[in-house]
Amino acid sequence: MLEFTLNGKQVSFEKNINLLEYLREEANLTSVKNGCGEGACGACMILINGVPARACLNTLEKVQGKEVETVEGLSEFEKQAFAYGFSKAGAVQCGFCIPGMVMSTKGLLNKNNNPSDEEIRSAIRSNICRCTGYQKIVDGIKLVAESLREGKLTLDEDEDGSIGKAIPRLDAMEKILGTAIYVDDLKVEGLIYGSALRTKYPRALVKSINIEKARKHPEAVAVLTAEDVPGARYIGHIVKDWPALIAVGEITRYVGDSVALAAARTKEGLKEVLALIEVEYEELPILENPIMALAEGAPRIHEGGNILKSERLRRGNVEEALKNSKYVVTNTYSTPFTEHGFLEPESALAMPDGDGVLVYTGAQGVYDEQREISELLALPKEKVRSISKYVGGGFGGKEDMSVQHHAALLAYIIKKPVKVTLSRKESIMIHPKRHSMEMTITTGCDEDGHLTAFKADIVSDTGAYASLGGPVLQRACTHAAGPYRCKNIDITGTAVYTNNPPAGAFRGFGVTQSVFGGECNLNMLAEKVGISPWEIRHRNVVEPGEALPNGQIADAGTAIKETLEAVKDKYYSSKYAGLACCMKNSGVGVGIPDTGRCNLQVKDGAIIIKTSAACMGQGIATTMTQILCEATGLPIKFIKVGVPDTHETPNAGTSTASRQTVFTGEATRTASMKFLEDVRVLAGEDLSASDCDCGGSQWLLKDHEEIKLWLLRNPEEILRLLEGRVYKGEYTGITDPINSTKENPVSHVAYGYATQLVILNEDGSLKEVVAAHDVGRAINPINVEGQIEGGVVMSLGYALTEDYPLKKCVPIAKFGTLGIFRANAVPKITSVIVEKNVCELAFGAKGVGEITSIPTAPAVQGAYYALDGKFRTSLPLKETYYRKKVK
Repeated sequence: MLEFTLNGKQVSFEKNINLLEYLREEANLTSVKNGCGEGACGACMILINGVPARACLNTLEKVQGKEVETVEGLSEFEKQAFAYGFSKAGAVQCGFCIPGMVMSTKGLLNKNNNPSDEEIRSAIRSNICRCTGYQKIVDGIKLVAESLREGKLTLDEDEDGSIGKAIPRLDAMEKILGTAIYVDDLKVEGLIYGSALRTKYPRALVKSINIEKARKHPEAVAVLTAEDVPGARYIGHIVKDWPALIAVGEITRYVGDSVALAAARTKEGLKEVLALIEVEYEELPILENPIMALAEGAPRIHEGGNILKSERLRRGNVEEALKNSKYVVTNTYSTPFTEHGFLEPESALAMPDGDGVLVYTGAQGVYDEQREISELLALPKEKVRSISKYVGGGFGGKEDMSVQHHAALLAYIIKKPVKVTLSRKESIMIHPKRHSMEMTITTGCDEDGHLTAFKADIVSDTGAYASLGGPVLQRACTHAAGPYRCKNIDITGTAVYTNNPPAGAFRGFGVTQSVFGGECNLNMLAEKVGISPWEIRHRNVVEPGEALPNGQIADAGTAIKETLEAVKDKYYSSKYAGLACCMKNSGVGVGIPDTGRCNLQVKDGAIIIKTSAACMGQGIATTMTQILCEATGLPIKFIKVGVPDTHETPNAGTSTASRQTVFTGEATRTASMKFLEDVRVLAGEDLSASDCDCGGSQWLLKDHEEIKLWLLRNPEEILRLLEGRVYKGEYTGITDPINSTKENPVSHVAYGYATQLVILNEDGSLKEVVAAHDVGRAINPINVEGQIEGGVVMSLGYALTEDYPLKKCVPIAKFGTLGIFRANAVPKITSVIVEKNVCELAFGAKGVGEITSIPTAPAVQGAYYALDGKFRTSLPLKETYYRKKVK
């Protein structure tokens, strides 16, 4: 019998099992998260005898006779202090890493209750956060320390949730204290565990699959093959090219392909069942890169060939313009695959639901899941219900099916609840990554540095399946020339299938790659002209009323010049500095149907916001709440937010393309105005309206602000009178298709703009990043800063340390070797929020989720070019403080 103290209580267990497994499965503690199981991420951080330790690296035998403490064991005052400090500072986004951060902090404060920033960063260096950029976590820890030192809390009672207020996230407390439920935290009676058997080779003919031995295992509940799929076996986000299971006689395309599914009563039994499945393969030659895939005589990965998509954008006469240019620069750039590194591995729980299925998920679009699962199971869509739990990060990596379809298939066939959860190793191997790209870019200018032409040839490695490869290629092409006046462009893009893991959506959506090349070229052009990198950009950035490279007219809210001017002084006062500009669309655009939806339901004295817009940490619930508060004037206490649910919430589209704040935000505003119209009617019927502060004439109550004032006189009574009513809001963006024949097409409904400045120390280490972003209007400034800081840190890793190495198409990285930045390596980040947009659409807000990651890498390249004169053309940058020269 193994005994130890857990959160102040003596516990015992007979078997010597992994401590993380015990805490989650036996003690049912949801604060302890399984982020990697390898000791790399810190999501399972606990205290053992008061010292921070990773639960996944310990066993019950190792903690025999010791004291183990989790977030659940904190005193009530400590819980309040952490909840207040972290939420007030904006330290919480997806929340998956936060309980681990709390315990590392507790270990620090046990020894030092007044730590410096440096001491805090050192204390949490074993905890990875992929969302926040760490600064707000540091700020939160300082607030916690202050509260614990003084033994009291200073709580804010402000109920004003209007736009511009830095209110704490509505879901922050649950995430901080570990009570927020992610999919793998769910438990139901009779739960069965499922998983897939993956192919042994990236490319191989499956000659036979024998499942008889596996089926006879005493723990086995089911073993399925492709023959058991009742519907369309080939699924896909856009292109239906991805088989849920590879059939006998078919060829695998990457190491993540599934050849069989198994379900068992225990996790241990599941591993044994999978090991008993016998597959005969004939290994085939692999295509490791686009050059091999495009070679004459190369085997076809898909029936239609090895090219997923080709694009060409032309405007003006590039060849003539280049011939007449004073200066021309041509370079070839390489960017790597990148792992998203979200802290929560993929998980889904499916169960029978009448003659259909119910799926609990943690991904980026419940309606996408409903559609693809219904096709796989040959069910009407209404027979598939998808409900989102908390999502532990996404960044685009949770747009495709990973485990949802497999869980649903197993549950539908065996009529029992089935959970499928990927290990971190499986997650790294299976889900789509950021595209690797090879780009040859030519930029021309006149003698004064005014741009004359831009030409690019972009080849992306889209891996084994389409995923979002087509739209990513489009965005790489449409944004490559940047936010500049340039009348002559010729951009060719090709997305190529290989036997590498698929590539799909990733924060920046192709623009991160193409802007790296375009911005680096500008630095070299500036040198030829004899002006600074800042000056060449200032001379060329678009202003309102001017045409972007794609021909769209920049609207009145365009503020790229303002972001550039915001960093001017610091740029010129820094010895080693680099900067880059960019733009990024809000919304899918290019003529593709794109609609945001939100319903407001008055129920039990509150307004419930109902939308399927997925939150992966960007704070959708808080954003929509503030838009509703702004529109109606209601205090936050009257607002509630439902969860995405295909049976309860309207289809707001996928959380992608920086679209939800604009599209679902506008839908929320529209629904709010419908609610206010009913309030106006009530005001007109109110015989006592004559003594209201805003005046008694009914016509005055038609004014928006006066209606809001009347509502606030007695909101409880008004909501009672409107009980049960539902107000539907919808916004559809109308745009023109790519290569529209219009002289000035509308490619996207809105663009955000940014300039980022990177400053180095003498030794080449990062000193500071200044990130100036045109966000239109900041719904919640502290949330916007958190997005900026998180995006900057993510792309500092992209520029300097992160890689996703492959050996013969097989991933060889572990979570701890991906090169993700940790708290003690992050420099000072200064966020500059530029607000200029007065457009009514979503109260002027623009999407900020993706653009924050786009200009960082070229700004880093420019800083190193200023430091040592070496013009680097591939990522991660070589021969830097962070990647020393190999001797």
